[in-house]
Amino acid sequence: MKIGLTYDLRDDYLRLGFHEHEVAEFDRVDTIEALEDALRSLGHRPERIGCVGALLERLAAGERWDLVFNIAEGKSSTGIGREAQVPTLLDLHGIPYTFSDPLVCALTLHKAVTKRVVRDLGLPTPDFVVVESEADIARVDLPPPLFAKPVAEGSSMGVSVASKIRSRDELARTCRSLLAQFRQPVLVETFLPGREFTVGLVGTDEAAQAVAAMEIHLLPGAEAEVYSFQNKEHYEDRVAYTLASSPIADEACALALTAWRGLGCRDGGRVDVRGDAAGRLNFIEVNVLPGLNPQRSDLPILCSLRGIPYRNLIGRIVESACQRIPGAGNLREGTPRQPKARAGDSPNGATAKVNGPTTAKRGKARRVRPV
Repeated sequence: MKIGLTYDLRDDYLRLGFHEHEVAEFDRVDTIEALEDALRSLGHRPERIGCVGALLERLAAGERWDLVFNIAEGKSSTGIGREAQVPTLLDLHGIPYTFSDPLVCALTLHKAVTKRVVRDLGLPTPDFVVVESEADIARVDLPPPLFAKPVAEGSSMGVSVASKIRSRDELARTCRSLLAQFRQPVLVETFLPGREFTVGLVGTDEAAQAVAAMEIHLLPGAEAEVYSFQNKEHYEDRVAYTLASSPIADEACALALTAWRGLGCRDGGRVDVRGDAAGRLNFIEVNVLPGLNPQRSDLPILCSLRGIPYRNLIGRIVESACQRIPGAGNLREGTPRQPKARAGDSPNGATAKVNGPTTAKRGKARRVRPV
């Protein structure tokens, strides 16, 4: 297939004068190169498109693709709904693409609205309020400790040691800072002191499967208690990762898979969960446009720990998206066909059972240690 690649490249925005913290969610060129290599190895013909503006120009010029592999985060003054920009354009032109549709992209970027839907699904999630302005701070009636972050950012943007709140003064100070910096509402929720996991998922609807649950361990040099932006950026010395073992892994995967299907997410992504004081896991948030850097991003690292090569992860995402293309079999000419995956099968043919803890070291990849 001829597969277009839509993305937001950090270097492009930095050249336009954006600051580093404003482009933290955007991709490095090595991510695009890795995607190209994986798609070529699967028999496809990748073609770079770029950001939503470049896509718009090329669509207007009459260009089309069999499929678009979309990892574009989008850009807007408020951040709300930006991830829906590329899917909306592609839907308008009848071009299939990977990952979730405009409704799900817009819904899941807004963490508070997502939590309301998850709560209606009967799943546990921390109590929360949304601070729209400084006037709302005085109306927050949740007891500390609390946790605050921007309502519509990813990659832990806006998450720091100040995000954990122990008093009314800290609440006011942190909310004012986040409102000013990100120009969007602040999600304030009950702080959960338990273990933290991210669950990788691949597939859509009933075909969706939880690949594994990966536990996040903060090392002594990390900012304590929070998987912060700085901890992620300097993961080599601050963070270690292991695959979770049963029964906690089964609980995490079941919670994540129910949320994934209930929200209508597609093809691949992650769900973050964390334990409360009693150890019960709660839904935190979902990422429907997961980072796909083979060395730095959580989903590829999780798959590597499970024994799933990067190429197979990308192939499985494409295969899921192709289920929505009428006559997709004709478009896959020249593509190595894989047997249809059974529930529990990993893309490399091995059965993906939840065991552990499993550890691995991947050159410059994030550190992993046994616990």
